Amino acid sequence: MNTPAEQIAHFRKMAEEDPDNDLAHFRLGQLLMNDGQYAEAVQSFRRTLEITPEFSKVYQLLGECLIQLGQTAEAVATLTQGWTIADERGDRVPRDAMAKLLEQLGAPIPKKATPVAASGGPGTGFRCQRPGCMEGQRAVQLPAPPIPDAIGQRIYQTICSACWMLWLKDLSIKVINELRLDLSSESGLYEYDRNMREFFGFEQETPP
Repeated sequence: MNTPAEQIAHFRKMAEEDPDNDLAHFRLGQLLMNDGQYAEAVQSFRRTLEITPEFSKVYQLLGECLIQLGQTAEAVATLTQGWTIADERGDRVPRDAMAKLLEQLGAPIPKKATPVAASGGPGTGFRCQRPGCMEGQRAVQLPAPPIPDAIGQRIYQTICSACWMLWLKDLSIKVINELRLDLSSESGLYEYDRNMREFFGFEQETPP
């Protein structure tokens, strides 16, 4: 599964078979966008946001596609909404990227929200940094790094237990099965790692 067309076909199949799989729709949108199929990418990103409206990175990519399609007004609205969500969640990378896009379009950048006390109790004190996490102040930190390496330490420090279990028990299995990954191969491990990083909102590493 090396060509863009093959990758698009695989993730399209995943999205069709599991319409509520936000990771599948998100990855399909990325691949379509990279292939210049902006109109189709828009549909995938919009479906991702229907499932996970707090997924701030998606607003950035959706805005970029709308710009490519010449839909400037809609792009500004999307990026403005995405900036606000990213700022509220503390998702600095997509927030700053959307600020630059708004600036390039000559649109105003929203003002930073004034912090307010969260309602409903003090919560756990741990804030999950995965774009799209719905746990909010209920987020619980893992008891220890789930993997004995640097990425495991990062997951422990920034990802809540619920998001880790969602990846481990559900989405990772779907990725392995749908993409027919051979985890004994270097390419299979890379593809698995790439999907995991995308789910958690981590930056991608260079292919081996």
